[in-house]
Amino acid sequence: MLIHYLNIGLGGALGAVTRVLLANALPSTIFRYIPLQILAINVLGCLTMGLLTGLMTFYWQPSINFRSFLTTGFLGGFTTFSAFALDFGLLIERGLTFYALLYVILSIVLSLSCFFLGLKAIAICS
Repeated sequence: MLIHYLNIGLGGALGAVTRVLLANALPSTIFRYIPLQILAINVLGCLTMGLLTGLMTFYWQPSINFRSFLTTGFLGGFTTFSAFALDFGLLIERGLTFYALLYVILSIVLSLSCFFLGLKAIAICS
């Protein structure tokens, strides 16, 4: 059981480092105020989760440890709801309510759409 938790921890550490590297490579905002870095990371993470879910449903049965390393660990460390909440809170605090709501809508719609897009892409290939 300890190895299971170590795999999740290692995946989480690698996911967090990957998130920071990608965030540093992206512009900080789009549409003047919308935080691009966390939006892009969460959308990419959801697309990846959809692809992995499809792969693991139709083609690939990794061990529980490796599955947890990838999903709970890596993607859990890569994506971040707390940073999304902070970005939203900062926009509200600055009185940028329209941009805050646009950020929420873009985050939810794009993230969920990309999850299902990834899942559907794998399902179509099966």
